[in-house]
Amino acid sequence: MAQHDYNIANQGFPAFRTDLNNALSAIQTTNSGTSRPTGAVAGQLWLDTTSATTPTLKYYDGADDISLATIDHSANTVNWLDSTVSITGLTTTATGTVLTLSDSASTSTVNLIIDNQKEIRFRETTANGTNYVALKAPASVSADLTFTLPATDGTTGQVLSTNGSGVLSFITPSAGVAFQSAIKTSGFTAVAGEGYFCDTTSSAFTVTLPATPTAGNQVAIVDYAGTFATNNITLGRNSNKIDGGTSNKLLTTNREAVTLVYVDSTQGWVSSSGANEGTQSLDPNAYSIDFLVIAGGGSGGRENIASGTGGGGGAGGYRTSTQTVSAGTVITVTVGDGGASVGVSGAVQGNDGSNSSISGSGLTTITSTGGGGGGGGEATANGRNGGSGGGAGGAYTAGTGNTPSTSPSQGNNGGVGRNDAPSYGGGGGGAGEVGSTDGNGEGGDGTASSITGSSVTRAGGGGGASQFGATNGGTGGGGNGGGPSNSPAATAGTANTGGGGGGVPNASYASGAGGKGVVILSVPTASYSSTSTGSPTVTTSGSNTILQFNGSGSYTA
Repeated sequence: MAQHDYNIANQGFPAFRTDLNNALSAIQTTNSGTSRPTGAVAGQLWLDTTSATTPTLKYYDGADDISLATIDHSANTVNWLDSTVSITGLTTTATGTVLTLSDSASTSTVNLIIDNQKEIRFRETTANGTNYVALKAPASVSADLTFTLPATDGTTGQVLSTNGSGVLSFITPSAGVAFQSAIKTSGFTAVAGEGYFCDTTSSAFTVTLPATPTAGNQVAIVDYAGTFATNNITLGRNSNKIDGGTSNKLLTTNREAVTLVYVDSTQGWVSSSGANEGTQSLDPNAYSIDFLVIAGGGSGGRENIASGTGGGGGAGGYRTSTQTVSAGTVITVTVGDGGASVGVSGAVQGNDGSNSSISGSGLTTITSTGGGGGGGGEATANGRNGGSGGGAGGAYTAGTGNTPSTSPSQGNNGGVGRNDAPSYGGGGGGAGEVGSTDGNGEGGDGTASSITGSSVTRAGGGGGASQFGATNGGTGGGGNGGGPSNSPAATAGTANTGGGGGGVPNASYASGAGGKGVVILSVPTASYSSTSTGSPTVTTSGSNTILQFNGSGSYTA
């Protein structure tokens, strides 16, 4: 190793030869030394031997030394520093340990291709050795395959998963469930991949399932104290489906254990395994529904003489019920029509209304009977029996309400009229009172309900015909009775109240038709499935969803 200032002075031959040999030695050893050669000029290369095993080749630019490469004597390699090499269409820049490929010739995608099943190698720290981790393609590939990495990092414990098209994402492994040591005694939101021991000794509570699960996520629940039968666990679906449905589920068997796995948005969470679960691991969630069932009202009767007095139609039967239903139960709703108006021929009793009902598996069927038709004249003067009875055609027998008998009563008797002048027909019975209670021929009042969130009176009886002026139908949709020569005219019961129709005085006029019935359901909004037929009117009141069926249909709990 030598350096020389390359300045050979005038001197004798032996000294000259020595000076020349030193200059040649400096050339041979690339001006090796631990510092820049004395007298170095711009453009001179020299080898910095500060590190004997990895000297650095430097270039002096007249002011500074520029490091070009390190020479590794042990590995027999040259490591170029701060280099830029031009490749057709590309610029390859190596700075320290970073290799950057940038497309400087066009905007096309830059691909790095390693042919013939060669490897990309990631070597360990030099101080630790020369071992490496490598990636390479299979010997044979049937088609091009690209793996697209996730845009963000996953969370602790997640793994990379493919969607089947090469797009990778981080997911929580589905294999196994990590049970938590803390015993749960009140409601909580579960975490995917965890299992819980739930103690319902003190009270039932809800386990809310994860809000944003991915395919393969699992949650496990175990009855810690053997009390699920007494105090159930409710599985809150948290906007995702359970067993393909939109209702919460229950765990109702002592010592029950169940593992749920999330499939997709169509099926949601399903039971993948269970123990001591009885006939099924996930029981339908039960909840209460309030029902109001009103039948169609009867139509008014018609007398056959000018001074006749047809009776008012009875209101449709009026019944309420509160029942517990299980999720998935189909509730069939039947809404009865009002009795048809009687035409202009002869003394005729009014037509009865049709029944309304609700029914379904596990439910007590509730049937409200159609209102009785109002009495006519002569042999047809008696009012007809029904949910509420029809009014008599004059001083004859009124129809009996609450027929068939229910408890509580679904309606009231019709009223009795008068044959002497001024004559009138009896008012039809209403859900709330007997016909003619409020005056001569007045229809019986209906009953108020706040099932929809506000108080509404329905099922009023129809007014009887009168020779001294119109008679009023009962509050709650009862039609008015016709006056002398049907002036003013008899009117129909109001649709979807089950009100009775008004009676008419003689055969020249048609009586009032009965009002169509209605069925109303009040469902807890948290349990509302939104599955129905028959196009009910859907509203909300407080924490309940209200379905008003003005025609027949169904609701699936």
